[in-house]
Amino acid sequence: MTVGVFILDLRLFGCQSLKQKKSVVARLLNQIRSRYPVSIAEVGDLDLLQRTVLGGSMTASQEAMILSVFDQIEERIYQLGLAEVIAIETEFFNYGEYK
Repeated sequence: MTVGVFILDLRLFGCQSLKQKKSVVARLLNQIRSRYPVSIAEVGDLDLLQRTVLGGSMTASQEAMILSVFDQIEERIYQLGLAEVIAIETEFFNYGEYK
């Protein structure tokens, strides 16, 4: 079993208030949760207007499967036009005999 963890550092477009930011982040999270088999939440830069950090994880049998989904999530963020991905950190943890 492989667990993949990712952290996305995002620059949000057009947020002039924390209320707008909350709306944009909620839309991003809903889009990702509804399309991809990941757990994801806002985990950082909560008080900055045009920045946020999202953290997520996924479990699968192979790293390649997880990495493919993470790449699709990054592409979806670009397609939505709500944010720019500044940085991505990805880490994998392997458990058991099935690697």
